[in-house]
Amino acid sequence: MLLPRGSSKVDWEVELGVVIGKRARYLSSPDQALDHVAGYVLSNDVSERSFQIEQSGGQWSKGKCCETFNPLGPYLLTADELVDPQKLGLRSWVNGELRQDSSTADMIFSVAHLVYDLSQYLVLEPGDLLNTGTPEGVALSRAVPVPGRRRRDGG
Repeated sequence: MLLPRGSSKVDWEVELGVVIGKRARYLSSPDQALDHVAGYVLSNDVSERSFQIEQSGGQWSKGKCCETFNPLGPYLLTADELVDPQKLGLRSWVNGELRQDSSTADMIFSVAHLVYDLSQYLVLEPGDLLNTGTPEGVALSRAVPVPGRRRRDGG
């Protein structure tokens, strides 16, 4: 990964990436949402926190758009291969140290709800990627996972 010029607070965020496979516009309910998903991928939603917080007052775009940020994969699991996207483990290691350890079962909003809700405000097109949010343990929060305790802090 390339670090951007002037970066000083690069942070990690393991997330479930949802790849849209069929146009989703004004879905009637979350029950329809997963029919619009092509597959799932592991995402590292890398953030440069000084760009995000100090230079843009909390606006995410400057801290998330740097070259090589948001690496995906290495695999795409197609929607037909996955029965329930709310039963997946999410873990990240930094320099060999476990930093995030959670499950998609702990998400505040399910994948189906996220796709449904977003379809009420924008048209989701095939190939669009949705990052679903991150478990605790990102450097910004300094919260390291505690075994047996699960929660999502939406970093």
